[in-house]
Amino acid sequence: MAKTLLRSGNLDDFQAVGDNGQSVFDSALQIRETLRLRKQPLVDYLAIPQRNDDGDRVDWYAPLEGKATSWLAASDAQRKQARRLLESALASASALSQRCRQSDKTALAHFGALLEKALQFPAANHVWLVDGKPVVTFWGFVSINEGLRDDILACLNDVEPAPPVIETLPAEEPEVPMVKPQLSEPDAPLLMPTPEPTAMPVIAPVSEPAPQIQPAPAAPAPTRRKSVWLLPVAAAVIAAIAGPVLWTSLQNPSAPAVAAAPKAVEDKIAAVHALENPTPVVAEVKPAPVVEAPPLPLVQASISQPEPVVTPPSAPAQPEDTRNAMLMDADQVKIGSTRFLNGSWRVQVESRDPITGKPPSLRYDIKNNKGSVRVTHGDNIVCRGEVFSGLHSSGELMIKTRGNARCTDGSRFPLPEITCKSGEGNVAQCTARYDQNTLLPLTFKKASA
Repeated sequence: MAKTLLRSGNLDDFQAVGDNGQSVFDSALQIRETLRLRKQPLVDYLAIPQRNDDGDRVDWYAPLEGKATSWLAASDAQRKQARRLLESALASASALSQRCRQSDKTALAHFGALLEKALQFPAANHVWLVDGKPVVTFWGFVSINEGLRDDILACLNDVEPAPPVIETLPAEEPEVPMVKPQLSEPDAPLLMPTPEPTAMPVIAPVSEPAPQIQPAPAAPAPTRRKSVWLLPVAAAVIAAIAGPVLWTSLQNPSAPAVAAAPKAVEDKIAAVHALENPTPVVAEVKPAPVVEAPPLPLVQASISQPEPVVTPPSAPAQPEDTRNAMLMDADQVKIGSTRFLNGSWRVQVESRDPITGKPPSLRYDIKNNKGSVRVTHGDNIVCRGEVFSGLHSSGELMIKTRGNARCTDGSRFPLPEITCKSGEGNVAQCTARYDQNTLLPLTFKKASA
């Protein structure tokens, strides 16, 4: 029957614990097998881990069969019973760990140190109840930036009990009283009736003085009528002029007077004709005076040079994300220290497995220049080997292995010789040499502290 999947997560979300450069998680299957052979009850309370192909996620399966319930969703009685079982198993495992650590055998003492830290887990939400028994996931891990807890089960004390569910009975609906319909008066019409016209008061008009109108000048009479009434006037004028002249000529008959009479008559007749046909008056049009504009001041023109366009300097390229990359601290390299190498690292090699087409997954756990390497390749084949590191006087970091890694299928997997130099921003630039003709680039990414 398939095991029940309890929880999945990224390994980078937690901090692995271990001893002497080897994490508990890398030896999880061996620890469970040893507990089973020694008939420790804790083996049934530790979930079974299974890493994915990329090696960055892990699934945790229940070792027991039954209904799974999270610790937070369990009742108080279930949690109390499960805690008593867990405390009894932890006490037995702690006694075994203490005996192993006091042994003279190195392997047994190392197992005791790993077992002591294997009992750590991040929080209460990583504990499940399967068929009423506790099962711990992500054992061998703690939360980021947190240390080991002296009281391993202290995180289970902070769990708040689930609020009780209060069932409320539906309230009885009140009886609706019967309302008798009442006839009301009709509403007033929306359109108002037209009011009857009322007699308007008679207002006496106020008399205002009429404006005085200036008489318009009389239009000139037609020429024909003008000549009719001018003829008698002309005859009277001629008679008035000719009478004295004739009278004077009779009293003093002299040649000059007689000669002057016709000339005077002609002048009067010309005056009468001028009245009959007046000559039009032509107004003299004078040209408008020419106003000369004042001269503008002359200034010598100058051509201004355009201001040079200043191009802002381009922002420097942002460095790549080095949050998880291995940094070779310059001060540590200067004094010959490799403290920056302590911890767990995921190593990515730019090569692919000829069978699966995926690159092998390498994980290095190093502390104080000693540690181990775990390789996963092919059809989930796991290989392990020992490594050691050192720093040359030139500042180069060397990571070498003691032979090839031993695999679970009985084969051997070649391990590269790694050389790292400090690059831009102290980021380690590393290469892997498998032989004289095979040199591949690789990168170190922090997995846990």
